[in-house]
Amino acid sequence: MVKKQRYRAPALEKGLEILEFLAPRAEALTLSEISEGVGRSKSEIFRMLQVLEERGYLARAAGTEGYVLTNRLFMLGMEHPPVKGLIEAAMPVMHHLAEQILQPCHLAIPSEELIVVIARVESPGDVGFVVRVGHRRPIPHSTSGLVLLAFQPEDVRERWLETLQRKEVPYERKRLAGSLRGIAARGYACIPSEVIVGVTDLSAPIVLRGAAIAALTVPFAKRRGARGELNGSIERLLRAAGRISRELEG
Repeated sequence: MVKKQRYRAPALEKGLEILEFLAPRAEALTLSEISEGVGRSKSEIFRMLQVLEERGYLARAAGTEGYVLTNRLFMLGMEHPPVKGLIEAAMPVMHHLAEQILQPCHLAIPSEELIVVIARVESPGDVGFVVRVGHRRPIPHSTSGLVLLAFQPEDVRERWLETLQRKEVPYERKRLAGSLRGIAARGYACIPSEVIVGVTDLSAPIVLRGAAIAALTVPFAKRRGARGELNGSIERLLRAAGRISRELEG
């Protein structure tokens, strides 16, 4: 039996290749560098780069000929109904949590091998570490990512781990498994930040139909002279995550 040939859209394929190539890179790349990266000639992708720039998906880095990805794709993703609904349910609860504990908080979701921050609330106090919307980190190297992994069905977790291996994200499987068991047993994560000294990341899952779809995280900075703040913040974080989960369940 002859296999039916799929329809092809060469121009679309080129555009997607460029976007996928630039997505994990923070530095500006020239036409020649992009051409080499995607394995296509400069003449093939020259017009595509122009169109992507005109449509706002790419921009020229100031003072260079290099291209960088804009946040246009991210903003389109934020308009996707499940994401938009999650943010709408979470924001009032996040504001209330921040006011209670005088700490900032943010909401993160998975995106292949990464977590992506999709919403944040700044601390109403005078000090707080704020994570910007759009911030990304590898799942095994973020407290939010560990929480998302810990509260997945076993088959889903294995698929995520396979993605990490395919994307060549470094992690120690035995150590990771131990961390996930501890987080699942406690119901939350309390881990010193890998990024900021003196900050402890507190994170709890937002659960829908038995699996974590997001993580609500507080970058907790201890203030001098304060007592009992950490345990109280964990309790309020868990209540906030549970409230958002119930809102989503309807």
